[in-house]
Amino acid sequence: MDMSEIGRTPGTHEAGHAAPADGLRDDHERWQALVSEIGAEIAGPLTAALERINSLTSTGRIDKKSLRSLREEVEAARQIGMIGQQLTRFASGRLRQTHERLQLADVLNGTLTHRARETQARGIHFKPSLKPAEVVVDASLLFVLLNTTIDWALANAQSQIEFTIDIETRPAHARLVCCFGHRTVDELADGAKAVVPHGLDSLQWRLLEQTAWTMGLIVERGDERHMTTLTLEFPRTESPAVAGVSMMEINEGFAPSSNSQPLAGSHVLVISARREMRLLIRDALRNMNLIVDFVNSVDEASAFCLEGLPHAVVIESIQGGARFESFREEILAEVPDFVFIEIVEEGAAFEMSGFGGSANARVGRDVLASSLPSALLFELSKSL
Repeated sequence: MDMSEIGRTPGTHEAGHAAPADGLRDDHERWQALVSEIGAEIAGPLTAALERINSLTSTGRIDKKSLRSLREEVEAARQIGMIGQQLTRFASGRLRQTHERLQLADVLNGTLTHRARETQARGIHFKPSLKPAEVVVDASLLFVLLNTTIDWALANAQSQIEFTIDIETRPAHARLVCCFGHRTVDELADGAKAVVPHGLDSLQWRLLEQTAWTMGLIVERGDERHMTTLTLEFPRTESPAVAGVSMMEINEGFAPSSNSQPLAGSHVLVISARREMRLLIRDALRNMNLIVDFVNSVDEASAFCLEGLPHAVVIESIQGGARFESFREEILAEVPDFVFIEIVEEGAAFEMSGFGGSANARVGRDVLASSLPSALLFELSKSL
């Protein structure tokens, strides 16, 4: 089932894909097809997870390998659900974008650095070749776009993922190219016709292209026998040769995107052993459309982060101490602008990181519901 035309904006296309034909199904039917695919993709991992739970119920035991598989299956279903929610945001038509001048190479470099642990754990390597390019985009949507591109590439790449940023002229516009091998050369028999792997057209791909279309980017994808190349063109590139971007459209200072749920899909790890604190934090973040995981201790957080870093760590103050400082310094050595937010047991204030010499942002428990979402938005937006 091909749903590549859902949400397409004029002027976008994919290399190697047929142009839109007259008489395509209307928007209702296209979105109905997408909902069907979301249901099918969620059903797979949840069915496998249910089988493991049934086995656990009957035997009363589960080994470490099965427990890990169960977690991965539940996580996969959760990720698909989050993608569905993000696509719903785009379908609502209520997104308001705040255009800002951003150095594309810097933002991508930071994102690649943030994902380094995850790629190393999977045996995948990034190969960036990035020229400076100042683009005019919504910061939160760029965050979603880059992370979704990495998610999609990691799910399909066999070894190395190449990222290139260059500038095309006449008119000047930045191009971001992502290239990877979706199968090894040894897998292809001589003369055999290669079939594009199903994973290349997954829901991650749908979210990637829909995000790019919403941003007004041009999307091209070419699939060869064993290689896939994605090209994203940024028409609004800061250059005297680029017309059509008025000064009124650009935000010159710090002002987080006015999108509803601008951090949707971001991953937050919470270190808290107390049930009442977990409930307070969960309620405070409920409407932000975040992926939130909870661990009981700093040691559990360290183990959790071995295979990939979240976007922020929230920790209740009673978990602080030498072990946490060691954990924090280890992460900051890899990602200098990583976000840590401490929940102070008593207080009614939000202090940003750096205030009064504090290395972490701080939120008082008394204002958790109102200030924790703002603290996350502010701290994460500073790194863009």
